Amino acid sequence: QVQLVESGGGLVQAGDSLRLSCAASGRTFSSVIMGWFRQAPGKEREFVAAIRWSAGGTYYANSAKGRFTISTDNAQNTMYLQMSSLKPEDTAVYYCAVDTKFNRYISGSYSTFDYDYLYWGQGTQVTVSS
Repeated sequence: QVQLVESGGGLVQAGDSLRLSCAASGRTFSSVIMGWFRQAPGKEREFVAAIRWSAGGTYYANSAKGRFTISTDNAQNTMYLQMSSLKPEDTAVYYCAVDTKFNRYISGSYSTFDYDYLYWGQGTQVTVSS
């Protein structure tokens, strides 16, 4: 099994920055895609960003492009989401997840659908005040 634990959320003001962390354990990672999703109250869970664990390459939702940066520290088995210029509409629970489908990994076909991700963390709350 794979365990994922998010941290770094909190209450910030519009325009501030936060860095979310996702610590992975239970299995050595290699050929997987890792992603960030978020879910606001009363809304569907939506894709934010994804990265290939060991091969490089990133993909961002339009809402995140230019403001958020996804990265990994492979030696520490940790994924990050650096968020800048935060807006009230960024308020949500943020989840990290793992897509283990090998064909998507080798082709760089980043899925934006939550059902394609097998493992999930518990989420961390981000609240942005205006």
